[in-house]
Amino acid sequence: MAYLIGIDIGTSATKTVLFDEECRVIASASEEYPLYQPHNGWAEQHPEDWKHATFATIAAVLNKSGVKGSDVKGIGLSGQMHGLVMLDENNEVIRPAIIWCDQRTGKECEEITERVGKERLMQITANPALTGFTASKILWVRNHEPENYARCKHILLPKDYIRFALTGVFATEVSDASGMQLLDVPKRQWSTEVLQKLDINPALLAKVYESPEVTGEVLPKVAAQTGLAAGTPVVGGAADNAAAAVGTGIVTDGSAFTTIGTSGVVYAHTSKISIDAKGRVHTFCSAVPGCWLVLGCTQAAGLSLNWFRNNFCQEEVLTAKGMEVSPYFLMDKEAAKVPIGANRLLYLPYLMGERSPHLDPECRGAFVGLSGIHTKRDLLRAVMEGVTYSLRDCYEVLKEMGVSIDRMMACGGGGTSPLWRQMLADVYNCPVSTIQSEGPALGVAILAGVGAGLFPSVPEACAHFLSVDKTCAPVPENVPQYEHFYKIYTRLYGDLKESFHLLAQ
Repeated sequence: MAYLIGIDIGTSATKTVLFDEECRVIASASEEYPLYQPHNGWAEQHPEDWKHATFATIAAVLNKSGVKGSDVKGIGLSGQMHGLVMLDENNEVIRPAIIWCDQRTGKECEEITERVGKERLMQITANPALTGFTASKILWVRNHEPENYARCKHILLPKDYIRFALTGVFATEVSDASGMQLLDVPKRQWSTEVLQKLDINPALLAKVYESPEVTGEVLPKVAAQTGLAAGTPVVGGAADNAAAAVGTGIVTDGSAFTTIGTSGVVYAHTSKISIDAKGRVHTFCSAVPGCWLVLGCTQAAGLSLNWFRNNFCQEEVLTAKGMEVSPYFLMDKEAAKVPIGANRLLYLPYLMGERSPHLDPECRGAFVGLSGIHTKRDLLRAVMEGVTYSLRDCYEVLKEMGVSIDRMMACGGGGTSPLWRQMLADVYNCPVSTIQSEGPALGVAILAGVGAGLFPSVPEACAHFLSVDKTCAPVPENVPQYEHFYKIYTRLYGDLKESFHLLAQ
């Protein structure tokens, strides 16, 4: 039997999943690593941590399953977007990677806009200059660490650093490259104009492929360390959200998904490129050749709940350990005891600034309405509702753009929560479904299957292997209650914006 491997290099951990040729899970393994915040608004990770986690989890799934490396016919890579990995002439990492949620590059965004022109930047890259994107990080290193910039010979995204570690090849693919702000998104190739105006040498960048294309083969030295066979093909893969879309079957017009991972995303597939003139949501190339995606992103979705758990839920963590369940399972039970509106308490999930729809790196999280009656479980419920409202903000922009959404799927860690899925259905006022899927890992395994010739195309593979598992319909009496609080929520950013900026100074 033939097998496929999907590897998802996330912010919290790398997860590797082994699938058979029917896309059934045979074995999975994950390994966590830290995120470093040396200053307020900064976020960095060590690429070597990703490499170690990847090699360890590949070996683990092969050992667990007993599958021979020679029976693995293809490998797909998914990963966190926008990260900046810089290598020197010896292909050694120069400095810690500046990752997607880092907010230090406000001045560099102004520089990009001035050099390229606001409208021209939107026409070429389909997005305004944003602090999270890679181009502004490149300029920040050039402006603040010129000695590191001078040493740089290769610029890679997180998953593409892992590709290099596996194959020795410098390559990327269209969905992830779209988030660098250096790609001509309509033409699906590097923009000579943007690179020239930003004075970035195109030789620093990797070759761009479509997501199902084979980009390289596993090196003999890597095979010896992991149990893979030398020569195993590695396809382009996809950025985390584009990969999750494939893994949940969002590969045709009218389909969309919401993911609650570290960040939160509302994503819609489109066969025709659509760009928001205000830049509130992002347009990128899809992992399906010749197609695009439109997505809104809230920076701290699951991150908000993780922050709350780490700081306020040690009792639940200890109890969960004894019960051998996830702390989030117990937190869900606590939040479910609180009525809609969290007893008149609202939470703004701007722990890392915000992207859609505010595009404001200086806004910050807030509890509004806090009083002496509130307990920890009220705050917990408010966090979950606040994240849901921020996702509704994204959803509203997509509808305003005229993007068709006939069905909504839920995925990511938050998508496993029945309470959170019901919140989404009630706040969106539309059914929200799930699929028994390994999300991004399955998505890139499907891409690997297409690249290896096991499957005819991405849409055909998704139609054959994926089916709906559960569906949450909106509860009619809940919808107006959430709508009341959502309307108040939408006022709060405007009310607090000036105060956020004063605090930032």
